[in-house]
Amino acid sequence: MLHPDQIHPKTIRQILLLLIVVGLGYLLYAQMSFMLGAFLGALALYMLMRMPLFFLVYHKKWPVTLVAALMMVLSLVVIVLPLAWVVNVLIDALKPLLQDTSKLEAAVHSIDQYLHDQYNLDILSTDAVKKIPGYVANWGGSMIAATLNAITNLFIMYFLLYFMLVKNGEMERWLRNNLPMKHTNTSRLLTEVREVVVSNTVGIPVLGAVQGVVAMIGYYMFDIDKPVLWGVITGIASVIPFVGTMAAWVPLTILTFANGDTTNGYWLTFWGLIVIGGSDNVFRFVLQKYMADIHPIITVFGVIIGLNMFGFLGLIFGPLLISLFIMLVRIYYDEFVLPHEEEEQQHSHNSST
Repeated sequence: MLHPDQIHPKTIRQILLLLIVVGLGYLLYAQMSFMLGAFLGALALYMLMRMPLFFLVYHKKWPVTLVAALMMVLSLVVIVLPLAWVVNVLIDALKPLLQDTSKLEAAVHSIDQYLHDQYNLDILSTDAVKKIPGYVANWGGSMIAATLNAITNLFIMYFLLYFMLVKNGEMERWLRNNLPMKHTNTSRLLTEVREVVVSNTVGIPVLGAVQGVVAMIGYYMFDIDKPVLWGVITGIASVIPFVGTMAAWVPLTILTFANGDTTNGYWLTFWGLIVIGGSDNVFRFVLQKYMADIHPIITVFGVIIGLNMFGFLGLIFGPLLISLFIMLVRIYYDEFVLPHEEEEQQHSHNSST
């Protein structure tokens, strides 16, 4: 018989087992954390492919391995190749700047001089201007390293995606059976994840591409050098919180004024404020009719959090984290708080009768 102050051996074994599980889990995470981006990318692609996958496999009775292979090839053509083209355009455009930074330094100096003469603003000191080429060189080197890392993650992502597609039913059944909540709340949670992931996976690139094309047209009309490059940069800049496309077209506009081309400078200002900025609102409104209507505050703060945690994929999974937090609070209320309130009300009703 155990002493009252003695811990039961079963409790000790349970605690030790939990410590071992947690320790091994942490060790595995520490060694495999570099695969997190690949896993999230595979998850995003699976969410996009889920409905056509189910249609072809369970309704049309196609072999699941064939459908998985076709969808992976299709995703390479539709998603990966355009991204590779964007990276190639940026690298080709940066090569001359990395080899001869005098042009970049002259452009930055022109902008700084114009702001000082016209508005008495000293944004960049002479020393800061001279350091910019070094920053560009470092950024270029980082981008090349990131490209190599992205290629590695790409192979891992498609390796994971293949098993997600082939084992789709088993994976989803496991989630539904093992999540610690009622089946109705499990369905709500999985639906929320799917809607937010699909909305951001499709919506963010589409909005960026639209703004990039609109900007490219303006740059071409108003004599900006390399309009395709700057259109791509503007599309990428559209994901920057608060600033957005202004990070690209505002410096170009100031440089145009600094070079004495005031007519095109005024037109670029109009094009940036009205056309590029307006295209975001118009197409966002159109997309929200067909996708999850995510509140702008969730999107903005989710992107800020996500970029810091997951890098580029944080554009998708940052807003998802906030949406999941809100959803889980509602589920907690439904699972534990609401039944308790109903029991209290029933008890008070029985007491009164």
